[in-house]
Amino acid sequence: MRRKLAAGNWKMNGTRASLAEVEALIAAHPEPACDVLLCPPATLIAWMADRIGAAPVAVGGQDCHARASGAHTGDIAAGQLADAGASHVILGHSERRADHGETDAMVCAKTVAAHDAGLVAVVCLGETEAERDAGTTLAVIGAQLAGSLPEGCTGHNTVIAYEPVWAIGTGRTPTLGQIAEVHDFLRAELVNRFGAEGGAMRLLYGGSVKPSNATEIFATSNVDGALVGGASLTAADFGAIIAALDAA
Repeated sequence: MRRKLAAGNWKMNGTRASLAEVEALIAAHPEPACDVLLCPPATLIAWMADRIGAAPVAVGGQDCHARASGAHTGDIAAGQLADAGASHVILGHSERRADHGETDAMVCAKTVAAHDAGLVAVVCLGETEAERDAGTTLAVIGAQLAGSLPEGCTGHNTVIAYEPVWAIGTGRTPTLGQIAEVHDFLRAELVNRFGAEGGAMRLLYGGSVKPSNATEIFATSNVDGALVGGASLTAADFGAIIAALDAA
């Protein structure tokens, strides 16, 4: 049985004052029935981990370098994220792929680095609007999945997040049927490649997830949780999504 996961990606938002929202979230949901993960900017990882303490909320980074150390100004190694208190890291987000030219091979190398550092890799996949309109969604997603995951992925060290690029921050979401089609396809591909471990990997949906649509999305086939953007910045909105997952 895959335990549901509510993951929040703060992106380039938040300062130490924002940690008050984390405290409010913990106070409102001290014992959630789902796993909870927050991925703040790197500047806040250590602060957030300290503020959370023993509460059932994990902390993650938003990217890592493929190498463990070296002359890579401005980059962060997976081991450094772990040292700061992170247990997870988001990799291959569409904003990284688009803004920084990250390829599937680069995401794969970063996933290896994350695993080597003991981090859970949250690997992101998603098609553009043009690819969706051209009817190539499954081909695009399948290629990203095959190229971004190294050997050795398991249900313990890897989570997959499907985020259609055209739904991120736009307020638009795919139909439930479209979400189910992609998630069912991903599950079949994972099982085909990784066997039982492919069946154990959690599949998250992301892209304009909010309290008003969370319940129906979480009831969709092979949706094991959500990767949430803007709605994860406030205790009220993210808490409502957690509550929806708890009820799923």
